[in-house]
Amino acid sequence: MGLKAITNKRLGGWVGVLCCALFVVFASMILPAIARAAEGPLAATGYKMAGDATKMRIVVDFDREPNPRWFLLRGPHRLVIDVPNSKLAFSAKDLKARGLIKSVRYGQIEAGASRLILISKGPFRVDKLDVLKNEDGSGYRMAVDISAVSDREFDAALADQAVTTASTVSPDKRERLAKPAPASHKFTIVIDPGHGGVDGGAEGLNGTVEKNVTLAFAKELRDKLSAEGKYDISLTRDDDTFLRLDDRVRIARQRGANLFISIHADTIRLKGIRGATVYTVSDKASDPEAQALADRENLSDQFAGMEIKEDSQEVTDILIDLIRRETHSFSMSFAQTLVGELGNSVGLINNPHRFAGFRVLKAPDVPSVLVELGYLSNAKDEAQLTNPEWRGKAADSISKAVSAFAASRVNAGG
Repeated sequence: MGLKAITNKRLGGWVGVLCCALFVVFASMILPAIARAAEGPLAATGYKMAGDATKMRIVVDFDREPNPRWFLLRGPHRLVIDVPNSKLAFSAKDLKARGLIKSVRYGQIEAGASRLILISKGPFRVDKLDVLKNEDGSGYRMAVDISAVSDREFDAALADQAVTTASTVSPDKRERLAKPAPASHKFTIVIDPGHGGVDGGAEGLNGTVEKNVTLAFAKELRDKLSAEGKYDISLTRDDDTFLRLDDRVRIARQRGANLFISIHADTIRLKGIRGATVYTVSDKASDPEAQALADRENLSDQFAGMEIKEDSQEVTDILIDLIRRETHSFSMSFAQTLVGELGNSVGLINNPHRFAGFRVLKAPDVPSVLVELGYLSNAKDEAQLTNPEWRGKAADSISKAVSAFAASRVNAGG
């Protein structure tokens, strides 16, 4: 056999091998793509949300396996999820705003892809986004877990995102992806005037309404602390607005609070009991009176006809489990300092530091106390709570306690 014949035979063999390899590639990559195209776009067969204003789970059901891509945007804070080769169609009632989610939008974008936009009430973190096969084999589900965080944490996520997407997005979109909120390095305090709106809270013997007392005092305390120029201070509400209990917790977390102070002025069945009390959170109440108070305060949401759903309660239980020992010790430390300062200026109840399972104190990473300024069921306390001079002394005492606590945290680097 001549050299040319041998060369041609070998070449033919290599061509055959190459053709086989190309066929394998075609069969493994191109044919499935053609098959998928023939099947048409993925169909979203359901949408569900569960959780509260601090933690949410969003689940989208698909008939086939989706390949989602997601990113964050600010102004407003939102999570954008793109799903190639898909068509989304949901029931309007399933998209109704709840918990941390302020609104939901969706629609088609280029090349037949769909986009789902989750707009939140403030900064949040994507804890995870999973695509899971349904146990009954009927399709797949995309599960997204998000939780409320501070602007600082959201900005860190934006910065990480900007690094990974810098080479693939336009300059104007890169600006939206990466632009952080103005930073604040001051010790941050969130003051929470209890009740509000349709939830008036307790009512005194002479008609004083708790929601008005707490708002007036919270504004006075805010102004007194602001005058020191050392703090970043905000209120959960600055008018007669109803807020869910989990929204109050969300606000504290999203503002990166170093301290959360909830202001109240309740009633008690024993009219002779009077004086201020400081409460911290605990799974077990210190006494029956503390438990009864926590039970009343935890029913606040029902004044607006908002039933506490089982899924929200599950999230609350999770938060109880997640309360860090360190955060709890800080809450205890501030409570003890606060009791000492209030004892020097205003009357205190017996055993003035008490504890119970207050939902509004359950932020896992924010030292929190609930201050009962006095009892509207006692005529003398009611008179004090509406007296500007007494309120000024109480605000001074709380301000001193805050100053001592803030100094200890700054010195400790926390």
